[in-house]
Order: sequence, then structure tokens, then C-alpha cells
Amino acid sequence: MPDPTDTRRSTPPPHRSVLVILAAISVLPVTVHLPALPEIAAAYGTSFALVNLSIAGYAVATVTAEAVAGALSDRYGRRPVVLVSVTVFTLASLGCALAPTIGIFLAFRMSQAAIAACFSVAMVAIRETSHGGDAVRRIGFAGMGWALAPMLGTILGGTLDDLFGWRSIFFALAVIGGLVLLVSMRYMKESSTRSNGPGHDFLPALRRILASPRFWTYSLCMACSMGTLYVFLGGAPLAMDRHLDGSGVALGLYMAMVPGGFVLGSYLAGTLGTRMLRTRLLVLARTLTCSALLAGLVIAVTWDVHPLVLFASCAFVGVGNGLTTPVVNTAVMSEHEDLAGTALGLTAAISIGGGALASSLAGPALGDIDSTSGLLLLLLAPATLALVAAILAAVVDRPIARE
Repeated sequence: MPDPTDTRRSTPPPHRSVLVILAAISVLPVTVHLPALPEIAAAYGTSFALVNLSIAGYAVATVTAEAVAGALSDRYGRRPVVLVSVTVFTLASLGCALAPTIGIFLAFRMSQAAIAACFSVAMVAIRETSHGGDAVRRIGFAGMGWALAPMLGTILGGTLDDLFGWRSIFFALAVIGGLVLLVSMRYMKESSTRSNGPGHDFLPALRRILASPRFWTYSLCMACSMGTLYVFLGGAPLAMDRHLDGSGVALGLYMAMVPGGFVLGSYLAGTLGTRMLRTRLLVLARTLTCSALLAGLVIAVTWDVHPLVLFASCAFVGVGNGLTTPVVNTAVMSEHEDLAGTALGLTAAISIGGGALASSLAGPALGDIDSTSGLLLLLLAPATLALVAAILAAVVDRPIARE
């Protein structure tokens, strides 16, 4: 029988710092241009709603990039996908900076989503160069960079916009992309030892993954977790407007508690990843989120409380997601190790799609939200579904939870 492995990886595995950088840059473009949206609309003489497509359209393009890149990385290797995605991102960023019309700008903005592929590839590479619970730990620490990048992105974007104008943001992204490309060419070694080759049939592989109950329980848990976050992002500004007297600064500081919670959750995942079964860690994560939201709801219904109660409760949305993400990523990759990229790409796409669906379903109710208790009640719906999915994952995964 032929050996299922080949010599694709004849060099040392990629350095972990490179994988953290790839995870961080994969989400940096999501928020970096947000402070400049009004200036972009004014520069092109168009409506804010049209410019806002740079957010919604980018999310759709990200879903596609995640799903496609995962499959391509299984077929051709992790390194080529990284180099191509970073190259496309760099050129697209330059195109955004030089775009003469809003249509061309939006086209290049969608192309920037190619960088999302780096997240899946980085997670798969961590899995392929780790053993057992160490994968959860390393993915948890990489998740800290993934969470910090959007927070720092708004600061970077706002600063560049104030000093040099909005186009400087995309010139800066092009420079960052170029530097990451040089680092990747030098240090991003191939981590895959399997060769599916050009003859690999994608559709049978897809059916094999989608037929797995284990894949669906973990993926739906992640989708509902993201849905909780998306509902919070859409509802918190509306629910807290009268409590904060319309202060954008105060709202921004309070909302930063959630990504801060994600960083804490990622750190805890990195610390506990080798000490706890991943299914127990997943149920713990979702229980923490539901318990905090329920406690906040009880307090909000009983007393007219300070906004800090809402945001302290919602910080556990971040903590729970920070714990959930590395567990889910590790689990979906471990069942089909020869299709790890495809499985993770599909999970990422389902997660983003689930978040967008939850936000859409909650949209009508969010429009009428003007209280802390109302928002917490809405948040509990997807959070509870995530807990149910986590429990089902624990049941399905029980015989193999120590992989």
C-alpha cells in the first residue's frame, strides 16, 4: 500500500509567530476603514448607504474566501494559498487607495477579502504542527491576536484618516500586506504532509464532511455564538443611546469590553487547553455566557441599573466566544485530517453566515429596543442555542474527545 503522506513538507514547520500574524491580518481590514466611511462617501459624492456596502459586501466575500481557500489549501498546500491571498490583498488595498470611482473602490474592497483565507490556513497549520490538547492552547493564543487586530485597526484607521486622509488607510494596508508577504515567503513553510493532488474530487469530500453529525454540532455552536455577538453589536448602540446621552466615546469604551472579553477567553483557552477535555471546555464556555446574560437580565428587570451592568454581562459573550473558537476549530479539523482546510473553511463560512442570519432575524426587534432587559433577552436566544449545540457536541464527541 502506498504511504498516504508525501514529502510536501521537507522543511521545518512555519514559525508560530508567522501564524499569529496571519490570523491577525485576516481580520484587520474589517474595521480599519470604519472611522473614514463619511469621508469616503463625501469624496465620491455618494450616499453613506452605498459606501456601507464596503462592510456588508466584504462579509459576503469573506464567507466565499473562507470556504474556497480551505479546499484549495487541502489540494495545493497551505503555503501557496497564503502567498496568493496576501498578494491579492496587497494589490486590492493599493487599488482601493487609487480608485477613481465608488464602483471601482467597492470592487477592490471585495477583493481585499482574499486575506480572510489566512485565518483558516493559520489554524490548520497550527493543528498540523501540534499534538493533542496543545492545538487548543496554541489556537487560543493565536486567537488573542485575531481579537486585538480589529480593536487596533479602528485606532490606526482613525489616526491615519485625521492626519493624511482616508486614502492613506489603504496605502498603509498595502504596505502591511507587502511586509506580510515578504515574511510569509521567508518563514511560511509548508505544514501539510498529505498530497491530495489535482485529482482530488471536491464534491465527495464535501459530502463526507457535511454528513458528519460531529461537524454540524460544533459548527452550529460556533454559528450561534457568532449570532450572539452580531445581535449585541447591532443592539447595544440602540439600547444604550438614552443611557449614555448619545456619547460615542462612552459607547465605544463600553463596547470594547466585549473584544476585551474575547482576548481573556482566548488566553484562558490557551491556559486550559491542555488540562480539560475540549467538550467540557466548550460547555463551560457556553454556560458562562448564558449565566452572565441571565444574571444581567434579572438585575435589569429588578432595578433601573447603570449601563455597566449590560456591558459587564455582555463581556462574557466575548469570553465565551474566545473559549469556543479554538475548541470548535480543533474539533472540526481533527475528524478529517486530510480535509482539515476544507472542514475549517466551511465552519468559518457557516459561522459568519449564522451570525448574519441571527442579526437579520433580530433586526425588527432591535429597531424597537430601548431597554437593557430587552436586549439581554434577545441575546439569550442565540446564546441558549449555542449551549444546546455545545451539549450535543459533547454527546456526539464523547468517544473521541481526547483527540
